[in-house]
Amino acid sequence: METGSQEASSTFRAAVEAEPAVAGRIARVLDETETPEALSVSYFDLGNGRFEVSALYGERPAADALNALIGQVADGGAVTPLAIEELPNADWVTVSQGLRQPVRAGRFLIHGSHDRDSVTRNRFTIEIDADQAFGTAHHASTRGCLLMLDGLAKRGRPDLVLDVGTGTGILAIAAARAFDRPVVATDNDPVAIAIAEDNARKAGLAQQVHALVAEGLAHPSLRRLKPDLILANILAGPLHDLAPGMARTLQPGGYLILSGLTAAQAPALEARYGVLGFTREKRILLDGWATLLLGRRNASILSD
Repeated sequence: METGSQEASSTFRAAVEAEPAVAGRIARVLDETETPEALSVSYFDLGNGRFEVSALYGERPAADALNALIGQVADGGAVTPLAIEELPNADWVTVSQGLRQPVRAGRFLIHGSHDRDSVTRNRFTIEIDADQAFGTAHHASTRGCLLMLDGLAKRGRPDLVLDVGTGTGILAIAAARAFDRPVVATDNDPVAIAIAEDNARKAGLAQQVHALVAEGLAHPSLRRLKPDLILANILAGPLHDLAPGMARTLQPGGYLILSGLTAAQAPALEARYGVLGFTREKRILLDGWATLLLGRRNASILSD
């Protein structure tokens, strides 16, 4: 998971290590925090159940502020002491992208442009470079969503897909590739929408992926849509708040793929959606993160 870009200049790197679920929460909060605003955030598997989270900054971040932020989101989980170092002048965002390896999730293979010549390309191969939005398949929540999409693609095709909180557009592109159906992608960040549109264009899907700036489901165009598959890889809080809107928006018999929540948060979210007519069909747990496939209490409308 990485965000941001920057010209060669003085750069500071802040890093900690933690177990997967804690590291994932730290990576997300550093990615989303505006003060201090990270140029990029990386999340690497060190093996033996340990992950490193590192963030790059254009100026030295205040250690006290970062420690307080990390301690709050760690919520008692073990985290190594924060290390902050000044790096030699270089375009470290580009360098860090080059360190990332392709990620496989079922039939999907997600890679950066630096691996373009070394991967076998097919309709499940997607090129995504980290930029100013979250989502490169290195985070467990994104991998979980891709695995769910891969499984659904073996069962049939929805008529219309909605991707809420699209970020880089990775899930919208994956859905368009897997189902060969139109996808509407939304995000509350105009920068993310611009990135998603550019990634869709690079993937040859400019006419198939339609991106909108929207806060959740609050956009006039969305009121006219009746998707039969909705994707939302955001956070547990917004997913909880969006539940009634999801129930109104999704076609009867359709499916939700929800992620961005920890395994501990999943039962409460399932209960929240359960009272609105959804049942859990599948749950994937990766590195302490949960991805849920929820269906409406009707016969599936997925058809060949």
